[in-house]
Amino acid sequence: METPADTGTPAGPDGGDSGATAISVRNLWKVFGKNPLRALATENAGLGKQQLQESLGLVAGQQDVSFDVGHGETFVVMGLSGSGKSTLIRCLIRLIEPTAGGVVVDGTDIIEADSDGLREFRRSKIAMVFQQYGLLPHRSVMDNAAWGLEVRGVPKEERYQKTQEMLDMVGLDGWEAAYPRELSGGMQQRVGLARALAVDPEILLLDEPFSGLDPLIRRHMQDELIRIQQELHKTIVFITHDLAEALRLGDRIAIMRDGSIVQIGEPEDIVLRPEDEYVAEFTQDVRRESILTARHVMVDAPCVVLADQAPEEACAAIESGGVECAMVLDHDRTYLGLLTAERAREAREGGASTVGDHVDRHPGDGPAPVPLDLTLEELIPISMASEPPVPVVGPLGRLRGVVDRSTLAETISTTD
Repeated sequence: METPADTGTPAGPDGGDSGATAISVRNLWKVFGKNPLRALATENAGLGKQQLQESLGLVAGQQDVSFDVGHGETFVVMGLSGSGKSTLIRCLIRLIEPTAGGVVVDGTDIIEADSDGLREFRRSKIAMVFQQYGLLPHRSVMDNAAWGLEVRGVPKEERYQKTQEMLDMVGLDGWEAAYPRELSGGMQQRVGLARALAVDPEILLLDEPFSGLDPLIRRHMQDELIRIQQELHKTIVFITHDLAEALRLGDRIAIMRDGSIVQIGEPEDIVLRPEDEYVAEFTQDVRRESILTARHVMVDAPCVVLADQAPEEACAAIESGGVECAMVLDHDRTYLGLLTAERAREAREGGASTVGDHVDRHPGDGPAPVPLDLTLEELIPISMASEPPVPVVGPLGRLRGVVDRSTLAETISTTD
């Protein structure tokens, strides 16, 4: 099965190209068995995992895998047991030596690195969190979490200070002197995460880190990872066999099967536009409204005025737009509130020079702005309770569009 052509760097948070690639993987193969390069011979091109094993006695862990991961992206690799996802993450840092292909991290060719260069790369650039916590039972939480810094030779006071910041971040303040046996599974996993973060890696590799946890604890850990990523903006490659987890955490998702990537895309692409029956089977029970966001259903605001515009201009804009209210912005497009036709007329009749003082800015005066990534599941009750369209804003509060009831209803009906 061929690797999808779409391997490029993902779009940035506002839809533009992020402009930087942290990890670039090209034509990566890992074949187990005698003379593994036979799998790459021309006469064997196109053979799948099962055919390679039956005809050549070779086991393909990776087959011609290519993808890019952008700086600050959470890239999730998902697949069932035996799909090759854990082999892949180990090939990225040569814990398993690839048979062929390239892995470039921030311009450094990892495949060509010598032992000293590889050791330095692993110590300074990257950190890995496994499903098994790997905590040392005779060491306290603090000393376990500070282990990576200790190996680097960081002085005790400095490493404890840095580690304390990470323990606070993952919610383990007050547990510094405890030992692993005194912690729950979720708390032990937090120690492992704090240990990885303490060395301040540019890249985090997480191999099914939450799969051994109870469902409630697992969700809490997912929440923690989302929160930490919003603060630190690390480049993350996250391995999971759980579709719900992949959809919740991933900026983009790669679906693996038999050592090959069968589809790469954003969560909504995977759910709404599966490229084959295998992916469609994975996603058939996913509720669309839990995946689609305000970004996907918003339209241009039918009427926009600036706060310093004259009432006469605002009245004309509202009347020509055939609407009952306008979205009011300042000069950098920050959303300020609603201006109803009635309030615009009051401003005009009262001799006001601008409409700024007549904007309804209070929560009770109209719908509060919602973020681009608010799911339809959360958006539906807001829209149903609001007569005016719901404003949608970007990270800086700038108006990006509006959601009206008719567009929302049409989207829901076509995705059921």
